[in-house]
Amino acid sequence: MSYESVVLIKQEVFVYKIPPRSTNRGYRAADWNLNEPTWNGRMRMVTSGNALNIKLEDKVNGQLFANCPVEAYPGVAIEPVSDSSRYFVLRIQDDNGRSAFIGIGFGDRSDSFDFNVALQDHFKYVKNQEQIEKEKVEPKPQLDLSFKEGETIKINMKITKKDGSEVSSRTAKKGAGLGILPPPPKTEKSPTAPNSDYGDFVQAAATSSSNPQQQQQSNSSWVQF
Repeated sequence: MSYESVVLIKQEVFVYKIPPRSTNRGYRAADWNLNEPTWNGRMRMVTSGNALNIKLEDKVNGQLFANCPVEAYPGVAIEPVSDSSRYFVLRIQDDNGRSAFIGIGFGDRSDSFDFNVALQDHFKYVKNQEQIEKEKVEPKPQLDLSFKEGETIKINMKITKKDGSEVSSRTAKKGAGLGILPPPPKTEKSPTAPNSDYGDFVQAAATSSSNPQQQQQSNSSWVQF
């Protein structure tokens, strides 16, 4: 069971008899006899579930003068005029389903602004509710976030060691651990002689100079002519 909820109340609204629309240009409030409204009273905008009705009632006893069911806005039930923001055309209906069009107007522009905002907020709410119900029946497909075979990921992060040095992460394959390889140990570089391409020659020369006897034995192997 849906309960009736009051969305908006305006204590003074004017009702006008409007001529039939002769062209497709829209209704104009200037075509009405604005100085002589056919009725004035209060307006209540009420909702029951998603249904919305605009009720024109007597300000004293609350007797219903006309009811306008609104199924959508903008729509056929409510149409703004083309020459003013304070006047609208309503399609009213009786209990037997018969309908007629009347003009209504507000004495202040702030009242017509509140009227517009209340209509827009209600149908925005209805649209959101319909979307929620639709998602309950048809849930969104879940995304496949699993890794494919052979797929790799790259983690960009730095880990600071106790000595203050930093280690960069490596690329890891799916399924593999994300361990961080330590940096290679530091080693002392041994001094190398210049012109390393001639290292063997230098080494041989050094050996000969340090061992004269070995040098003499080496020279004896030469054949003199």
